[in-house]
Amino acid sequence: MTKSGETVRADGTVRVETTVDTEDGAQRVARAVIEHQVAACAQVSGPITSFYRWEGEVQNDPEWIVVIKTTADRLETLTARILDVHPYDVPEIVAVPVVGGNPAYLDWVREETRAGGTA
Repeated sequence: MTKSGETVRADGTVRVETTVDTEDGAQRVARAVIEHQVAACAQVSGPITSFYRWEGEVQNDPEWIVVIKTTADRLETLTARILDVHPYDVPEIVAVPVVGGNPAYLDWVREETRAGGTA
């Protein structure tokens, strides 16, 4: 649901983020979701420094972030694909709805996440 209480359309665009411990690993995640057409676009950036609690200890480690664009109806399949290729036991996979943007870009995201998409 959106902040106003409206539901996100099934073909609405979502932005998904995950982090990976190496640049190569982040690139593998990005390539896997694009090759399987569960996402239209993925960007890798980093390194960033992540702080978190794991197994009772505060940790801080360099990571690379992967930002992925897909549609809400492809989110479950995208999540499964990330889990298949991700090196972590419990990877971060979070999605937020895109509530606006360039209509042509949002149309492109929808087209690319369908079987037989263009480009």
